Amino acid sequence: MNCAIYKGSKKADHYLYVECEDDFDRVPQHLLELLGELSLVMNIELNEKRRLMQADVKKVMQSLTEQGYYFQVPPRPEIHGREYPSRSLR
Repeated sequence: MNCAIYKGSKKADHYLYVECEDDFDRVPQHLLELLGELSLVMNIELNEKRRLMQADVKKVMQSLTEQGYYFQVPPRPEIHGREYPSRSLR
């Protein structure tokens, strides 16, 4: 499965994955507005054996198939073994 990965100008460490480069038809408008101007980071070929740094490749592939995009946010910080909510996406 082909995948294009974009970063936005408004949110650091947030990434948008879509199947086809520059195809944002299935991405909600509010998400595009949240990210701001998008810049292509890379095109990659996904398969179940591929490893991604901060995402489960099977979840990414499923999300691309079912909803047409995958939105990656930074991991939530842990303090003393507890997971704390990440910053607001506003």
